[in-house]
Amino acid sequence: MSFRIGSGVDYHQLGEGRKLMLGGVHIPHEKGSVGHSDADVLLHAICDAMLGAVCLGDIGIHFPNTDERYKDIDSKILLQETRILVEGAGYGLVNIDSTICLQEPKIKPHVLAMRQAIASILGVDISDISIKATTTEEMGFVGRKEGIVAYATVLLQRL
Repeated sequence: MSFRIGSGVDYHQLGEGRKLMLGGVHIPHEKGSVGHSDADVLLHAICDAMLGAVCLGDIGIHFPNTDERYKDIDSKILLQETRILVEGAGYGLVNIDSTICLQEPKIKPHVLAMRQAIASILGVDISDISIKATTTEEMGFVGRKEGIVAYATVLLQRL
């Protein structure tokens, strides 16, 4: 096959005393994502989508939360390592479409910086990176401001 599609999703709780990292960018907020790494749900969902598209498993296989090497790691490093794995399998990124689900803060002012960060890491044009956001209309754990979710779909092409 010359093209592969992958989808990824990630969930993290929000908690006090953590930075909110989204798409490789620090978003000022009183709560941040809780996790073993920096807990960047968007980058984790993108990693899972890319790995899944080439049947390389998921982020937990390659960067397990039981490994201290990944404690508090910058997820931009995980995305770079994922790119290397995907390119090693003979594929490159065509584009990403993603959605972040959170009640607050509003991320519109940060979307351009996130797109730039992701495009730079993956070696593509910013026009190949789509990031959208939505609330859950105050429903569920996202609506109660207890957590955050990100979804990503990627298209890869054989190099």
